[in-house]
Amino acid sequence: MLMLCVRSETEQPGKFMSFSRRSFIQSSAAMAAMAGLGSSSAAIVPVPFRFGYSAISWDQNIEEAIRVGRRLKMPGIEPFRTNVENYLERPLALKKLMDDAGLTMVSCSNGGAPGDGKLRQFSSNFFDPTKTSQTIESHIKFVRDFIKPFGYVNHFKMNPGPRPPGYDVSDAQIKICADAMNAIGAETIKLGVKLAPHPHVGALIQNEHEVRSFMALTDPRYVWLTTDTSHLTLGGMDPLQIMKDYWPRVVEVHYKDAPRRLRGNRSVAVPKSGPESGGHGWFRNLNDADGGGVDFPAIHQFLIDREFSGWVTLDLDASMIPKGSTMEETIKGNLDYLINTLHVDPKTV
Repeated sequence: MLMLCVRSETEQPGKFMSFSRRSFIQSSAAMAAMAGLGSSSAAIVPVPFRFGYSAISWDQNIEEAIRVGRRLKMPGIEPFRTNVENYLERPLALKKLMDDAGLTMVSCSNGGAPGDGKLRQFSSNFFDPTKTSQTIESHIKFVRDFIKPFGYVNHFKMNPGPRPPGYDVSDAQIKICADAMNAIGAETIKLGVKLAPHPHVGALIQNEHEVRSFMALTDPRYVWLTTDTSHLTLGGMDPLQIMKDYWPRVVEVHYKDAPRRLRGNRSVAVPKSGPESGGHGWFRNLNDADGGGVDFPAIHQFLIDREFSGWVTLDLDASMIPKGSTMEETIKGNLDYLINTLHVDPKTV
């Protein structure tokens, strides 16, 4: 099996050499020519990026999330802090579990449902200047003590915390958030980890004004970006346009869909409060019958054309599991879409 991404002997595990566009096209053509296993197999071509999946739906049972990834032969897994609470003080024990399963940790988010014990010691307030010093300290410590020991994770995908009381976010509060992110990123980059905030409906940075103001106020030396196709759509943005506009700073992409009727949506679609304010009930799997709010063929081709070498994560949560099914089966359905519609097999990259 031809592999587009190969690891240099001098590079850290999880980091890959980049190829020229000509080499990529030649490798793709060779892959298709050599497959010889029927039209669907011949259609599978390599891509310059790798695929992971989110562990959020397994709560603290990260061990089962890892077993599922092993069965599905997924390259990467992206947990949230809530998933790894039992390993916060022993990250290398978790790394061994992932290594044994053939999995790479994509990143580990600061997000997840609040819990007991260690999770309560973590601050994610980015709008109150009296609390951001604790937030900065919490995030730097998490990268230093948990993410850095993995030795190969090159970015910190993180959510921008809750919106303030009253819901509306002022430009002054965006500036407070940006200043805090700059401070975190200036320290994490010293550890070899890029700070990559994730705009998120129901969070402090959710709509186009907030995203563009935030990106203008953050230092590109210290702050990058994780683009989630569903959250950007639900927040009233064109995810492809956001990726194009901030391309040099995009280090991770999340694939999940939105309702078809929201294709071209230009306002925040979710309610301001309640269980759906964070997007739950609005997310769609790539293969959902009423999906199509995201133009995945165009986005996927854009990533190929730009030779994106980071991670694409299937960011699926429990609200996306069909009744009577499981997350493992849900991931399988999304993989079928990748194979049959986008003509990429995550097991080969």
